Amino acid sequence: MRISNIFLGTGFIVLLFLYYFLSAPYSSKDVIVHISSGESVNSIALELKNTNAIRNDFTLKLFIKLLKSGKGVISGDYLFKKNSPVYIVAWQLGRGHHNIEPIKVTIREGLTNAQIALTLADKLSGFRKDLFLSNAENKQGYLFPDTYFFFPLDTAGEIIEKLSNNFLNKTKNLNISSQIITMASILEGEAGGKEDVGIISGILWKRISLQMPLQVDIDKSTYTTKGLPLKPLNNPGLLSIEAAVSPIDSPYLYYLHDKNGKVHFAVTFEEHKRNINNYLK
Repeated sequence: MRISNIFLGTGFIVLLFLYYFLSAPYSSKDVIVHISSGESVNSIALELKNTNAIRNDFTLKLFIKLLKSGKGVISGDYLFKKNSPVYIVAWQLGRGHHNIEPIKVTIREGLTNAQIALTLADKLSGFRKDLFLSNAENKQGYLFPDTYFFFPLDTAGEIIEKLSNNFLNKTKNLNISSQIITMASILEGEAGGKEDVGIISGILWKRISLQMPLQVDIDKSTYTTKGLPLKPLNNPGLLSIEAAVSPIDSPYLYYLHDKNGKVHFAVTFEEHKRNINNYLK
């Protein structure tokens, strides 16, 4: 009789454990939580407990360890359905099952940081333009234009990190310097595409070597000040960066684009003036 009572008592404790630690907390609504890259499991578990996504943080940490996929907890926004058991929450975190679709954002070549901020603010509900611009103040030129997928609550720091890492990855085989990126930002505004960007790069580098003002329309100060601007004017794409690294040598020293976008090169200033009269007036 005493043995059966022991078993009954043990079973009751086990059932109580399963109920308290494994069952879902009572919640009247779904919970959305943002998990940052590199955030510790302890911090994640505590945050989910505080937002009532789980009942007990220790149990979540235990299940994350048991269900670990080798990647740990995958960052991003997560939607946890109301009253989800803790093992379902752990499974979502370990498998990156966000329950939220990431948002596609295309950042065009040649945008300034301020223009990128406007693009992101138009797409992401939780985006903070002020934080983005303050954190990216010294990164103009190094935020790579591309198509990205972000979560609504991605932080400014995470977005900047993603754009910066993409820049490093895309340019890892190129001989990059601050002057190269500044020249690339000029080419982004001056060249019409791959047909002329290499030759225009050669012309502008030649003007610098001859101690001539660059005289590019994208930055009016270059009409009076010799050399490159002090910092990149925008965030150039790969084509412009490659052209800045590998300019094409030519006899030309002048160029212009006509009203249809076609480029006309000239060796002498007299020839350039004729092109102006023929194609721009």
